[in-house]
Amino acid sequence: MAIPEVVKIVEVGPRDGLQNESGVIGGDVKAALIEQLADTGLSVVEAGAFVSPKWVPQMAGSGEVFSAIRRRSRVSYPVLVPNMKGFEAARAVGVEEVAVFGAASESFSQRNINCSILESLERFAPVVEAARSSGIRVRGYVSCVLGCPYEGDISPMAVAEVADRLFRMGCYEISLGDTIGTGTPLKARQMVETVATRVPVAHLAAHFHDTYGQALANLLAVMDMGIATVDSSVAGLGGCPYAKGASGNVATEDVVYMLSGMGVTTGVDLHRLVAVGKWISRELGRAPASKVGVAMGA
Repeated sequence: MAIPEVVKIVEVGPRDGLQNESGVIGGDVKAALIEQLADTGLSVVEAGAFVSPKWVPQMAGSGEVFSAIRRRSRVSYPVLVPNMKGFEAARAVGVEEVAVFGAASESFSQRNINCSILESLERFAPVVEAARSSGIRVRGYVSCVLGCPYEGDISPMAVAEVADRLFRMGCYEISLGDTIGTGTPLKARQMVETVATRVPVAHLAAHFHDTYGQALANLLAVMDMGIATVDSSVAGLGGCPYAKGASGNVATEDVVYMLSGMGVTTGVDLHRLVAVGKWISRELGRAPASKVGVAMGA
């Protein structure tokens, strides 16, 4: 199978990226980030998480941020919701897509959301049911698909089981996350091969972190298997607070540059994207983690 001619990029910087950044920014900056990213041509921009600010301070005020953004009709603005309380708060401000977050590692599930994998799936079931009955799309995330900070290697079958449960529950797309960035291309391929026996490749997305510098290689490996949706974060924002030395998500600038050089259509204006990455890095008081951003933004 060849690399897809068109790849959809899901920009996760305003949610998955920011929630793991130490720098604190205001709601006006968050809203501006989301709007500027949408203006680059991205068709999906995560817009926040309706979670307790006690546990995720950077996501405080997600409802206000969502209400403040100037939404484009061609852009989706999904938000993360961990339970019915979060879902109701998201629905109240007009959210049209939500995401639920599970793990392929039992230990990670317990440490991250304080419940077992099975309990997390049972918690998500009414959220997915309520969302679908309201005409709200649901995306599913599976973390630790290529490794766990507590358990080490994760069985591809364990990933497939969680992905399958989320898909059958009603999630239209399953994002497979290498949360700590330890994956390598062969392991990534083997994992996707196994998951694809339960969930069609057309409904899978790759969400790879770049801790060991393998993210782009891993993406190529799974895109060659037909995966045409890639999660990435402007300026490489993010990381994993549970993994030693973990860097952020693969940088959107780096993904767009690579795909553009291969003749793959993303619809994203790279120069505008680099400018956004440079701006938000200044706001956070950190250097961009994108190699392309640094090279083009110098």
